[in-house]
Amino acid sequence: MFYKNPYEYLSGKLENKKLINAGFSEKTYDTGTVKLNYVIGPKNGPSLLLIPAQIGMWESYKKVLIPLSKIFQVYSIDIRGHGKSTWTPGYYSWKIVGEDLKMFIKNVIKEKVIISGNSSGGILALWCAVNIPEYVSGIVLEDAPIFSTEMPRFKEQDKFVYNGLKHLVDKIGNIEDRDLADYFRDMEIPASDKRIKKIPNWFANCLSKKIKKFQKKYPDKPISVGFPNSLRLLIKSLSMFDPDFARAFVDGRFYDGINHEEAFKKTKCPIMLIHADWKRYENFGLVGAFDEDDAKHAISLAPQIIYKKVSANHVIHAFKPKKFIELLTEFKESI
Repeated sequence: MFYKNPYEYLSGKLENKKLINAGFSEKTYDTGTVKLNYVIGPKNGPSLLLIPAQIGMWESYKKVLIPLSKIFQVYSIDIRGHGKSTWTPGYYSWKIVGEDLKMFIKNVIKEKVIISGNSSGGILALWCAVNIPEYVSGIVLEDAPIFSTEMPRFKEQDKFVYNGLKHLVDKIGNIEDRDLADYFRDMEIPASDKRIKKIPNWFANCLSKKIKKFQKKYPDKPISVGFPNSLRLLIKSLSMFDPDFARAFVDGRFYDGINHEEAFKKTKCPIMLIHADWKRYENFGLVGAFDEDDAKHAISLAPQIIYKKVSANHVIHAFKPKKFIELLTEFKESI
C-alpha cells in the first residue's frame, strides 16, 4: 500500500490575506523522513504550538490565530497524514508522530514552548511533555481523549469514536476509488438512548454532485464545497487526510508510544485540562472525549492540572474561540 499526498506540493503557500497582513507565513520543515507544513506568526511573546485534532489541519485554528499572535509566537502545524504534510501509509503511531514533533520543536522552534493540542493533538502534547520535558513549558489538553482512547476500552466499551473511525475507513478508505460524500452516508449520531439522528441520503447525494463538479473543474485542488464554513472545512480536511491514519487506530497500530496513566505521572510541567460537553449512552458508550471520572483520575496523577469545564463542541477553539483565547491567556500568565 503506497500512495502520496496529492496536495503536498501546496506546502508553504499561504493564501489567507488577513493572516499575511497580520505577519503570518506558511513554511515547510523537512525532517528527512517527512515534510511538515506549518504556519508561523510574529514574535510577540513565548512560543505556542497548536496541534489540531485527527482529520484537522492548521486551518481549524483560523479564528484564534491573529488574537493569539498578539501575546505569543504562534506555530500551527499539519501533522503527518494531514493537510499539506507528507502522507505515510503504514507508518502511523503516537511514537512516530511524536518523534516528528520532537524534531520540529528542537529544530524549528528551538526554545521552550507551550503546546496546545485538540483531541488526539492533546495526547501528542502529553507525549511531548514526557519525551522532551526540557523543551515544554506547559501543555493545554483541549478535550483530549485521555484514557478513553486506550485499548480495550476504546474498542469495546466507549466505542462511539472507534466506530466513527471505522466508518471513515470503510466509506472513504480506498484512495483510488472513493466519493468523499460517502463519509456522510449511514452516519449515526445518538440524540438519546432511544433516538438516533441519521444524515439523510439526499444530503449525501447532493454533496456528491457538488464534489464531482468541483473535482472536474479543479482536479489539482483540495475539495472546497459545502455550507456552512465548518462543513466546508471538514470536507476540505477529509480530502487532505490520509485514511490510513484512522485505519491505524482501528487495526491497533497507532497505540505504540504512550500509556496515559504513566504519562500523567511523569509530566511535571503545568497542565491545563479543558473539558467540552460529553454524554454517555448505553449502546454507544462515551460520546465525547472523556468523562468526569477520567478528569479526576488525571488530576490524582498530576495534581498541577488546572481543570476547566467549557460547554462547547469538541473543537472548542473553533466553536468558542473567545473562551479558548481567554483560557490560553490565563494559562500563559499562570506559568
